Amino acid sequence: MWLKLCFLLLYFLLLFVLARVFEAVVWYETGFFATQLVDPVALSFRKLRTILECRGLGHSGLPEKKDVRELVEKSGDLMEGELYSALKEEEASESVSSTNFSGEMHFYELVEDTKDGIWLVQVIANDRSPLVGKVHWEKMVKKVSRFGIRTGTFNCSSDPRYCRRRGWLKSTLIMSVPQTSTSKGKVMLKEYSGRKIEVEHIFKWITAHAASRIKTIYNSEHLREEWNKSDQYRVKIYLFANLDQPPAFFSALSVKFTGRVEFIFVNVENWDNKSYMAEIGVYKTPSYILRTPEGIYRYGNNTGEFISLRAMDSFLRSLQPEVNDLFVLSLVLVNLMAWMDLFITQGATIKRFVVLISTLGTYNSLLIISWLPVLGFLQLPYLDSFYEYSLKLFRYSNTTTLASWVRADWMFYSSHPALFLSTYLGHGLLIDYFEKKRRRHNNTDEVNANNLEWLSSLWDWYTSYLFHPIASFQHFPFDSDWDEDPDLFLERLAFPDLWLHPLIPTDYIKNLPIWRFKCLGGHPDEELPESSQDSESDSESETREVSSSEREGSEDDEPNTFHGPSAGERRCRAQPCSCASQYCPSEPYEGKAARSYGSYSATGDAEPDWAAWPPEMLHCTECVVCLENFQHGCLLMGLPCGHVFHQNCIVMWLAGGRHCCPVCRWASYKKKQPYTHPQPLAHDSPS
Repeated sequence: MWLKLCFLLLYFLLLFVLARVFEAVVWYETGFFATQLVDPVALSFRKLRTILECRGLGHSGLPEKKDVRELVEKSGDLMEGELYSALKEEEASESVSSTNFSGEMHFYELVEDTKDGIWLVQVIANDRSPLVGKVHWEKMVKKVSRFGIRTGTFNCSSDPRYCRRRGWLKSTLIMSVPQTSTSKGKVMLKEYSGRKIEVEHIFKWITAHAASRIKTIYNSEHLREEWNKSDQYRVKIYLFANLDQPPAFFSALSVKFTGRVEFIFVNVENWDNKSYMAEIGVYKTPSYILRTPEGIYRYGNNTGEFISLRAMDSFLRSLQPEVNDLFVLSLVLVNLMAWMDLFITQGATIKRFVVLISTLGTYNSLLIISWLPVLGFLQLPYLDSFYEYSLKLFRYSNTTTLASWVRADWMFYSSHPALFLSTYLGHGLLIDYFEKKRRRHNNTDEVNANNLEWLSSLWDWYTSYLFHPIASFQHFPFDSDWDEDPDLFLERLAFPDLWLHPLIPTDYIKNLPIWRFKCLGGHPDEELPESSQDSESDSESETREVSSSEREGSEDDEPNTFHGPSAGERRCRAQPCSCASQYCPSEPYEGKAARSYGSYSATGDAEPDWAAWPPEMLHCTECVVCLENFQHGCLLMGLPCGHVFHQNCIVMWLAGGRHCCPVCRWASYKKKQPYTHPQPLAHDSPS
């Protein structure tokens, strides 16, 4: 997970650098930046009209270019980035969808139950033609959709009773606007009563009703009173302008941020004394001033702060986010991290997509589960101060220059989704290349595995867990015995009791202690008889393939493991030690097993060197698997129960599926309280 997070942060850094490169290229080719101001005098009439339409100001009664230019100047400064976005939006010939309501419940769910948006609905009465024709309606839909106003059509033939109850006996236009300034308040429906059925007149009617929700200030005394008043709103945005009514994008944002941000329009058209404006820091009009408990912020001075709906919406969302905004942001980030698995995973193509689907399901499930307690905690009244401090942190961090760059990059890449996807794909391919190069030296089979090989191994893993109860979790896929002998499957069908045998991995064998048996007074440098050397070397060669990897892992990982000699001394080169075991297999082990199993008889001239044994191991001189005495220099292995055997004997025993001690039947993969040898008394003499 941390690796994916690092790759995602690296990708965001790449996008940031790439955006700066694009700005440098544009500056080199055109000679201006996106934040550079544009003189409206140098623009054509078509471009000026496009700017007014994007800001939501009517220009139908202004035939002269001079009047249109003055209206643009009164609404706010124009930047190169805003001009480029407006022209690009006008050239885009995308058709905006409109909702067709099926009945009363559908209308209520989308229109009357929506508290934070504006709806424009065309009602078509029974056996009547629509009020606005198809061509004009399409223009109307495209015009109002720029400001987040949703549109729909309600045909009374689908629900005539509801139309009669509402009084919709003729075709008309219905506008839905929140009635109060509180979040999730009531919604009022207004019917169009104008005589002119034209797009511009209908748009003026919409903007007039939306602007009526904004508090308007007409004199300096009212401004002084409002500026010094403290109420429920922590964030307020003021528009100081010489306009009859605020632009449509400003009114639409006031509906969208109902209950979070208060929008105030200060009409300075007939002001004679503007001294108080200078006192609060407003020296020119138009100005967009954001007032927060932390201070005053002038919107439009940093990168990407255009006079448009989209730019101001992203700015206010970063300052005063909702819980839903944070959830959507976390959902996007988590899914971007999960898709990194498609490139990090190496091997077959099907394996990549299987791992990707698994990661997507896991990450999204964990995200939803983790958000549930967060939503519960936010409802507690004791966390109001924590919520206020969090919003204060958002306001401090998102009014910086770096935050303005991030918002500008977000708007740029969201308006160019093909560029965003191509850069993400290129970043993923680079990750795949370096991961493949790194893993090629470690596991060539995994990198070069094809789809059929991986599906075969996946089937082996699935059937193994299907036919065995799971004793422990382990990674898949692993080698199956059915590759060598498919008849084992038929044997399991013939003997149902074998289905209950647990599936136990053999990874624990590498953690078992290994050491060499030594005798006191032995001569390690003497040559062994040829038969002894051959037998010992043969026994070690049989187990080298089984346990070599385990011994190497244990030598590196286990600090308490007793290691044997170096690689040049692997052969069991020692002379026999004539120590006879006192253990009798027929004798019961309980009660006196420790004494009898650990006793010895020094009938020869050499005794075992017990100091070289791990302290938790029982003393013995015979392996009960092969029933042969230990010889000087032989490799021994102990089990958690304390019993000791030849290393090759016990490895073959455990690898055969018998995961228990041959003596006491204690599970060879479970820990046991170590055996402590009794201390001899002072008056006892060794026998």
